[in-house]
Amino acid sequence: MEFPSDIKYHAEHTWAKIEGDVATIGITDHAQDQLGEILYVDLPDAGKKIKQGEVFGSVESAKVASDLYAPVSGEVIEVNGELEDSPEIVNESPYDKGWMIKVKIADPGELDNLMNNTDYEKSL
Repeated sequence: MEFPSDIKYHAEHTWAKIEGDVATIGITDHAQDQLGEILYVDLPDAGKKIKQGEVFGSVESAKVASDLYAPVSGEVIEVNGELEDSPEIVNESPYDKGWMIKVKIADPGELDNLMNNTDYEKSL
């Protein structure tokens, strides 16, 4: 199981890779492993505002449907359209090709509420 050190983790198994004032967001390797084969991803449209800790979308697998919780607040500026036709990319590459949304961060101070890779791994 992977826990890259260059990203921040939310307790509800989402991650955020920060580049300037943009966060690329997805679900963790642990989350995709627990869900099993992902069959459908429901994501917000670009322009939607999301809030840290609140639901921004969902994923469905053969086992369960699960809400996605925002690791940061901000405005969705890009959505990974590839996931609409190929949701299994999340299983294959949760931290790279399986990213879900990109968000313009509203409050950089919220990053202090997230965990580093070591703390996230310990929380499991």
